[in-house]
Amino acid sequence: MPDTQPRYKKILLKMSGEVLMGDALFGIDTKTIEAVAEDIKEVIEYGIELCLVIGGGNIFRGVSLAGKGMDRANADYMGMLATVMNALALQGALEKVGVYTRVQSAIPMEAVCEPYIRRRALRHLEKGRVVIFAAGLGAPFFTTDTPAALRTAEMGCDALFKGTSVDGVYTADPKKDPSAQRYESLSYQEVLAKDLRVMDASAIALMRDNKTPIVVFSIRERGNFLKVLKGQGVFTTIA
Repeated sequence: MPDTQPRYKKILLKMSGEVLMGDALFGIDTKTIEAVAEDIKEVIEYGIELCLVIGGGNIFRGVSLAGKGMDRANADYMGMLATVMNALALQGALEKVGVYTRVQSAIPMEAVCEPYIRRRALRHLEKGRVVIFAAGLGAPFFTTDTPAALRTAEMGCDALFKGTSVDGVYTADPKKDPSAQRYESLSYQEVLAKDLRVMDASAIALMRDNKTPIVVFSIRERGNFLKVLKGQGVFTTIA
């Protein structure tokens, strides 16, 4: 049981596929996905209802291939299938540590996962299961940011947590610019006006319209997810 009252009771975790690569250049790193599963388990045990959206950039990036001449719609569909692969991999890692999980895909593929049905997803969350939303919106020309924002709204989540490889939102890319400064907090309008590229503009606008905060933090540090959820550690809040 929680030792303190949680700030949020129901959240959506948005992760880029690149997080699952660890230090590799491609694919899924076993130790990394196991660490993420342990972090999620801690959050569930803290009493939080949790759903997830994972990107597919560690396997396939539709936008990059479209830029090289591939049909954009086909490239995006391939990217959606990559998110399903990541979702199934994380489902396996979570169930290995005793966390009940369901994968729901916006592209129906009943042989491997459930189709996305909002009421069913809500019921899974009520029963303490982690729901992983895969295949984006099931339509091309969207990144996984927009479905993450949409599912956050549909599930009635209190916040959208964006787990990245950096510990918040910076004035510039901290990996390229050592002088970059981290923001403690930002407004939705500041993110859009400064073109900070935290998420797609449509996702930011949807969160703004629903008055749902976005918490950006590093998920690469073991145990950091629960720490940030408790309001500790380093992160940036957009509200």
